[in-house]
Amino acid sequence: MMQQFYATLSEKDRRRYAAIEARKLERGGVTCIARVLGCGRSTIQAGMKELSHLPEKKEMAQRIRKPGGGRNPYYDTCPDIDEQFLAVLRDHTAGDPMREDIRWTSLTPREIAERLAQEYQVKVTETVIHKLLEKHNYRLRKAQKNER
Repeated sequence: MMQQFYATLSEKDRRRYAAIEARKLERGGVTCIARVLGCGRSTIQAGMKELSHLPEKKEMAQRIRKPGGGRNPYYDTCPDIDEQFLAVLRDHTAGDPMREDIRWTSLTPREIAERLAQEYQVKVTETVIHKLLEKHNYRLRKAQKNER
């Protein structure tokens, strides 16, 4: 029953529940509960630390993880990405002479990413390339079939 209940909890609640159960058992409680619930001893110890720092009032934060986690955005890690991106596209850009806002490139996002990596040692994903294309009002040129 403990394992079924444990599986339904969020990450933070799992740590705290395991810590509470481990405190009920005296000596060897952390190791025993870690085996029963299939979690790490460090997880239970982190839960015990959290339990000892619980606030007096009910105004607990709704976040499960600390803010600031995850990968930094590409424009933070590489502030010159716009200039480098435009330099890669410089020789592969075309557009409508009547409308300045319409530009396209014959390079695929994968080719753009590869050229950025080769020329500037900037490694970005195709998703980032799509965002940069949109930011700079570029469209990908696609071959279209015409029906006769």
